[in-house]
Amino acid sequence: MRTLLVAADPTLADFGKDPLWISIIKAAVIFIVLMLGVLFGVWFERKLISRMQNRYGPNRAGKFGLLQSVADGLKMGLKEDLMPRTVDKVIYFIAPVVLAVPAFLAFSVIPMGPMVSMFGVTTPLQLTDLPVAVLLVLAMASIGVYGIVLAGWGSRSPYTILGGLRASAQVVSYEIAMGLSFVGVFLFAGTLSTSEIVNAQASGGTLPLGGLNIPMPSWYMILLIPSFLIYIVTMLGETNRVPFDLPEGEGELVGGFQTEYSNSLKFAVIMLAEYVNVFVVSAVSITLFMGGWRAPFPISTWDGANAGWWPLLWFFLKMVLVFSFFIWCRASLPRVRYDQLMALGWKILIPINLGWILLVATVRAMQMESVDKSLVLILAAIVLIGCIAIWWRFDSVLQKRKEEKAAQVQAEFEQLDAEPAAGGFPVPPLDLPHYHGVERKEVPSGTN
Repeated sequence: MRTLLVAADPTLADFGKDPLWISIIKAAVIFIVLMLGVLFGVWFERKLISRMQNRYGPNRAGKFGLLQSVADGLKMGLKEDLMPRTVDKVIYFIAPVVLAVPAFLAFSVIPMGPMVSMFGVTTPLQLTDLPVAVLLVLAMASIGVYGIVLAGWGSRSPYTILGGLRASAQVVSYEIAMGLSFVGVFLFAGTLSTSEIVNAQASGGTLPLGGLNIPMPSWYMILLIPSFLIYIVTMLGETNRVPFDLPEGEGELVGGFQTEYSNSLKFAVIMLAEYVNVFVVSAVSITLFMGGWRAPFPISTWDGANAGWWPLLWFFLKMVLVFSFFIWCRASLPRVRYDQLMALGWKILIPINLGWILLVATVRAMQMESVDKSLVLILAAIVLIGCIAIWWRFDSVLQKRKEEKAAQVQAEFEQLDAEPAAGGFPVPPLDLPHYHGVERKEVPSGTN
């Protein structure tokens, strides 16, 4: 393969011009890299968690235990496939495929580098791009949850059905917050194309405010830090990872939606889909918030840092950092309760996101020369005051309900103290020397 440095940022006009064989090579490379990435990702996760817990982790199969994941994959592929008699066979077999295929498709719109020369053909380091590429990623994530629901339903088990229901409710809740966290990026980039969003982060530009041109950061993770933090939380919920792995809750659901899948090839496909989904949401965070394949400062001061094949290295390093964050969360955070999970999504993330979108839209409107800035500020102030009033009213009502509930519980306790046999359960008073004619005797200390 002959490599030439082509210092050009790809745009939507550069896609759809590749020969068919170049597209096939790109698709094959993405598939192979993701498959190998899962093997090394499992090894890296086990190794890093082990070091966090003062253990060695895999260290027997191969150098540093590198062949342990290969051995586990071969074992699951060659193990006898046991299938319960009560399952729906068609759905049972299709569910892992429905879970895995959308994850691979979502990675096709992830930009990994600029224009390069591949076998003499100038092409972008990205399989394809669309004017609505980010929406394609969200659509693939929505389709992927069907695999979890079908796996739970087709297994015909109460544990698997509960796991599938949890997954559907969880993805619906956190996908709304995830989509809202992208709105700020769309407003600043002015596009939904992944390649052009990366190009928009090449330079931050300036914000005209009060006659001054205030310089703005180029990466959206700094400029739109609330959107970035909310996305970090939602990507954990979207991939069912700790602390939001409720669909697989071993403590109450045995194994959740995958309980009836034996440790065989179908189980391996489910695990493959989980890790590929982690890679996809990590790549989306890099593309939308971390400058994509562009080199971080101070490496970006080098003229050739963002040209040729070097951006593949920066993209890979960013992927490793984000994946390490997933591992860190798994090693340090406990699983939350289901009510806490839903309350975080609906009562905290979505309202904060809506308020942040209002602020971002106001800032973008202030940057337009043809817009009356005083009118924009007045409208924003009215909406903000209205939101505060609604929140205050809701909070006051909620606090009143809590006080009424506390008073009711206190009254019930007082009633139980006054009536020992209330509710049909005798409650012996603790301040009497005897009860029902049985005299209480003091037990000397030191006796059993």
